Amino acid sequence: MRFVTGLIVAAGLFAQGWAADCPGYHVVAAEDNGNTLTAQLRLSGKNCDVYGEDLPKLKLQVEYQTKSRLHVKVYDEAEDVFQIPEDLLSAPKADGSANEATSDLKFTYNASPFSFKVTRKSSGEVLFDSTGHSLVFESQYLYLRTALPDDPNIYGLGESADPFRHSTGYSHAIWNSGQPFMPPNTNLYGAYPLYYDHRGSRGTHAVFLRNINAMRINIDKDANGSYLEYNTVGGVFDFYFLAGPSPKDLSLQFADVVGKPALMPYWGFGFHQCKYGYKSIDETAEVVANYSKANIPLETMWNDIDYMDGRAIFSLDPVNYPLDKVRALVDKLHANNQHYMMMVDPAVARRDYKPYNDGVKMDTLMKESNGSVWTGVVWAGPSGFPDWFAPNVQDFWNAQFESFFNKDTGVDIDGLWIDMNEPANFCDIPCNPQAAAARGVSESTPSPELIRRKEAKGKHMGLPGRDLLTPKYDIKPFFNGLSGQSMPTYLQHANGLVEYDVHNLFGSMMGRVSRQTLLQRRPGRRPLIITRSSLIGDGSRTGHWFGDNRSNDDDYRLQILQMIQHVAMYQTPMVGSDVCGFNYATNPILCQRWATLGAWNPFYRNHADISAPHQEFYLWPEVAAAARKAIDLRYRLLDYMYTNLHTQHQTGFPMLSPLVWQYPHDPATAAIDLQFFFGEAFMVSPVTTPNDTSVTFYMPDDLFYDFDTGLQVQGGGKQVTRENIAYDEIPVHVRGGSIIPMRVKGAYTTTELRKNGFELLIAPDKDGKASGRLYLDDGDSVAPTVTSAIEFAYENGTLTSSGSFGYSPGVKVQLVTLWDAPMLDCHAYNATSKSLAKAADLSLTETFTFDVTSHCES
Repeated sequence: MRFVTGLIVAAGLFAQGWAADCPGYHVVAAEDNGNTLTAQLRLSGKNCDVYGEDLPKLKLQVEYQTKSRLHVKVYDEAEDVFQIPEDLLSAPKADGSANEATSDLKFTYNASPFSFKVTRKSSGEVLFDSTGHSLVFESQYLYLRTALPDDPNIYGLGESADPFRHSTGYSHAIWNSGQPFMPPNTNLYGAYPLYYDHRGSRGTHAVFLRNINAMRINIDKDANGSYLEYNTVGGVFDFYFLAGPSPKDLSLQFADVVGKPALMPYWGFGFHQCKYGYKSIDETAEVVANYSKANIPLETMWNDIDYMDGRAIFSLDPVNYPLDKVRALVDKLHANNQHYMMMVDPAVARRDYKPYNDGVKMDTLMKESNGSVWTGVVWAGPSGFPDWFAPNVQDFWNAQFESFFNKDTGVDIDGLWIDMNEPANFCDIPCNPQAAAARGVSESTPSPELIRRKEAKGKHMGLPGRDLLTPKYDIKPFFNGLSGQSMPTYLQHANGLVEYDVHNLFGSMMGRVSRQTLLQRRPGRRPLIITRSSLIGDGSRTGHWFGDNRSNDDDYRLQILQMIQHVAMYQTPMVGSDVCGFNYATNPILCQRWATLGAWNPFYRNHADISAPHQEFYLWPEVAAAARKAIDLRYRLLDYMYTNLHTQHQTGFPMLSPLVWQYPHDPATAAIDLQFFFGEAFMVSPVTTPNDTSVTFYMPDDLFYDFDTGLQVQGGGKQVTRENIAYDEIPVHVRGGSIIPMRVKGAYTTTELRKNGFELLIAPDKDGKASGRLYLDDGDSVAPTVTSAIEFAYENGTLTSSGSFGYSPGVKVQLVTLWDAPMLDCHAYNATSKSLAKAADLSLTETFTFDVTSHCES
């Protein structure tokens, strides 16, 4: 085991040692009506009080919510302990159709000492079992342990740079943190306390702990077997158990818990370019021109904090980014059907300018207990931070956007990039902001008193008297303590909640408020917001880029497992990495490979740090060629990608998934994290070491077609090796039974792309059948009223369409290509690839029937 071993000893095994001697709880009263079970729990003996004060009275609530979802909640009887507001993280209720008799799951418990099991009724498989381990519920520490199968397949528990499959010997802290290099074995930017437990032919289930307090989760084994344990410094045990039994089922079921993902604008799937270090708007314009000159499609140009005056948000550097020149570039981009985005951090520079003055006047900045504005240090130096719970914060944020991003007088952005929103703070506690800003180090100053700004009123506000800076249980985050390189956890928000309890909400709430601002700014048009810090459920509002990766082989590979986690497990599909890497110098081979693989990321952006050399695709002829090829293919497939996003938006069915989602009964797929499916049709198997020209990958026991040649490949459930793979190539296979809608050619912008007609690619299954889908709308409306949802089917040589036809794309299906076609004596038949490419003129505004294999002209 690696570094994590020491963390388990420090944070896990020590806890188990004393937890076994804690009295636990017992049931004193219970009521079961078949749909809901409620009970009172009482501490069974002398307090442990190791990391806090044991709470003597708890409540248990069990609810059969749907056939496949069970809700189990353990909380304090007085309901003083912090619970997440339901308007900030969904807490679904029963749909009225489920009860114990109809549920796929069964809850049972031992009364003394209290423990519980969740069982799959169809098989009797125990999915969660806390028997034999005391429940600990203290003022600043909660502990619960469940048994696991031997050598378990556990997925999730992000955000991390750790392997896809977690087995024993794994430990992870969940606490949002602004990591500069995305190291493994530590907490990163997002909080995802959800795991999937895959047990092969016995099914897959998921467990979601609706808790956003700092926690460490350990997976290990002892003499009694494997286990998973929760150690959290606050909140309650608020569990949602999802029955599955397939991984795909779980994706849909979890979407019903946290909300289905937002439908992003069509243009958001185009190629984006950014760099921290564009010195001026002239240099930015030069980058745009160079992409055009190199004929590499560029959809959206971005600017990092370089545009700011002294790095203060909502300001322009008057010398290097004068307003007239910025507006001229944005106007030129818009005239060419391109887009423009800027970064906005949360920190507001503490200076005499509108954003800070408005924040003070509108009482929307975080405050110390004495009422003064709390000051941290970020890029602009001493800064205030928005209090996203303040009553006027939406008006404050709207006002800044209305002024700075005004369409007529300001910078007319098309989307928004929000960063540093964990929140990041360069000044640790104790801190002298001026000294830290000037010298880059923190100074020793007296700590503020740990008292509340005002007395919190109402339930679930958090227990008084806690040590909000240094709780006794240490989750061992990457930075020093919970407040390390972030906002002090003792700070109280305007509504009485303390940062200790809601830290992991900061980035999520910034995204929530920003989305409302963009909707007000452009009513009815879909916002594209890309955030660094995130919380489970944020996919319903924002996209997420994976953060400050490195230009190396490890992080090139890392993007694959990050994609499959966020899209298939966390319901955040608009995700991607910094293509070619953010930190350090990239190289042409790595950038070719990354440009090619990045084109299969839902979000596709080249971005580099100020300390790294420029890495725009056009700088190397071979990279430029690879980018043109990759973007052309991506754009031809853009409607397929968009259709799959729409499906996930409607149902939660993932647009991208690991192989175990597709072949859950094949044991060989359980740990595969360097291949993935895009939709149900494409299996992508990248070269995993960029300098190599070969790759060994797994071919499931299924019928596939090589996407480059169109030839059939019968997967045998075994590893295969592909040789002589050029740096601009990536092995891609199409699963038999698929019909793929494609544009007949690419374009420079997505606007121009939508003017191109369609090709339908048919890859029949072993029975000669295939099916596919195409969703069409205007690509921009929040709630489009005119849409088409078209179903294609192929059988016995005939292609048909059906469905709804409300939207007119202005183009038709111009080409139908059939793989594994019967041999025909005509120019449209390719004997080498056994394919038939037949010209067509098929409407997408009504049903059609098309005979593919007859009437072939010689």
